[in-house]
Amino acid sequence: MAKNNKSKYYVVWVGQNPGIYNSWTDCQVQIKGFPNAKYKSFKTLEEAKLAFGGSAVHFIEKKKSPSQPKDISAFADQIVKESISVDAACSGNPGLMEYRCVETISYKQIFRMGPFEEGTNNVGEYLALVHALAMLKQAKDTKTAIYTDSRTAMSWIRNKKVKTTLKQTSKNKKVFALLSRAIHWVNNNTFSNKIIKWDTKNWGEIPADFGRK
Repeated sequence: MAKNNKSKYYVVWVGQNPGIYNSWTDCQVQIKGFPNAKYKSFKTLEEAKLAFGGSAVHFIEKKKSPSQPKDISAFADQIVKESISVDAACSGNPGLMEYRCVETISYKQIFRMGPFEEGTNNVGEYLALVHALAMLKQAKDTKTAIYTDSRTAMSWIRNKKVKTTLKQTSKNKKVFALLSRAIHWVNNNTFSNKIIKWDTKNWGEIPADFGRK
């Protein structure tokens, strides 16, 4: 495709086909009629590539994200500093689902997956937790703790069994493939990393929150 006259590049994080487009017309095809579409224009291809590799929240929202804690200094002594945090977001139930992991103290993003069609928040939080555990095990890191605000995901890990009412369809084959792999990993691996429930009531949203509440 040729560049448009203004040489803008359009990043579509959530749409028919997420990606980078170099015309507003092509971008519109991806977002028109798509629920909760997320997109933004950038002046250079380099900026667009950088943005597409990150979370839409950081580039679209101008104000402080609701995921930011009340005042981390006020309860920093209560948080395990050598830790990471995971969370998921889902538009609908089922709906577009994505999950990510960040460093608890710095908020630096470690990984972000999705969006995937016809997922649920519970499934996303479980996948995020297992992904983090597998990542730490591969790195031979047995000390880093993992924060999650999902009691459901913690119970699925603890019981080595997933109880979801989500039905498999032609659209969420990827979600079920990831879920099957995660269940297999949990049932065939051991880990010593602590999984800790994030105290949302006292600390605000978990650092990995997508800020969409």
